[in-house]
Amino acid sequence: MIILQRDLEAVTAWSLRNNMKLHADKFEYLLHGVTRDPLSQQLPFAQNLLSYTTEAGILEPSLSVRDLGVLVQADLDWEGHIRTIAESGRRKASWVLSVFKTRDREAMITLYKSMVRSLLEYCCPLWSPTKIRDIELLEGVQRSFTRRIAECKGMTYWQRLQYLRISSLQRRRERYIILHMWKTLHGHISNDIGVQFTAGGRLGTRAVVPKIVKNSLAAAQSAYDGSFAVMGPRLWNCLPAQINQITEFQVFKTQLSRFLDAIPDQPPVAGYTRRSTNSVLDSTSGELQKAIPRSDEQ
Repeated sequence: MIILQRDLEAVTAWSLRNNMKLHADKFEYLLHGVTRDPLSQQLPFAQNLLSYTTEAGILEPSLSVRDLGVLVQADLDWEGHIRTIAESGRRKASWVLSVFKTRDREAMITLYKSMVRSLLEYCCPLWSPTKIRDIELLEGVQRSFTRRIAECKGMTYWQRLQYLRISSLQRRRERYIILHMWKTLHGHISNDIGVQFTAGGRLGTRAVVPKIVKNSLAAAQSAYDGSFAVMGPRLWNCLPAQINQITEFQVFKTQLSRFLDAIPDQPPVAGYTRRSTNSVLDSTSGELQKAIPRSDEQ
């Protein structure tokens, strides 16, 4: 508390010396916990211990803060951000359908990919959901839009995905996570969370899945299991050696796409009976084996 208060005062003093007065009334900070109740309400005298002082007054913990377009919550849940982008996607889809009269397949898919889907996937390796209700909420936007395509009348959502040759949003998020892991492995991006890899053996390059303290709270375990630090290594370890040892990025992307396209893609959708969560992690060993590209396809 004392150290952070000094840092805050030092930054404020530096800005004044350089004629860059900061807007203290816009300062926000998060106090992370794993329960719905703010941590400041759980501890005695927390109001005094966990508050900071600025020239605009007392700075108290916020329940959520928007950082570079992503809504980060104090309880480490991404539900608020997911609801926000789903609503943005629905509004944009409604605008597209009202402005453009065509319902032609090519035009509709182009509009969807460029104007709607991009809103639903921004920074998704960070917040990729594992809860079924959140997955269904996002898939609902794509499901609703593809229903309007003229050539897809009478098709179910799963059938439309196959006919239009597009992946579910869930499958695309997992693909982005795996691509991020490849970039981490080969030093194209910084490895801020310390992901570790082991090389060698018939399984190729493997990622180390970090362990969690067994006596931690169930909410903490759930948040940790759904984080990139855990999901990234687990998804990476689903790749066969023929793919995870590729060193050229474009070649890796191509082979990864072929691998994922060969795995059945039936995402959770409200009202549909599903056989699994549709995650690559839940695919059977037989499905993963069939998805491995043949030597003449590589």
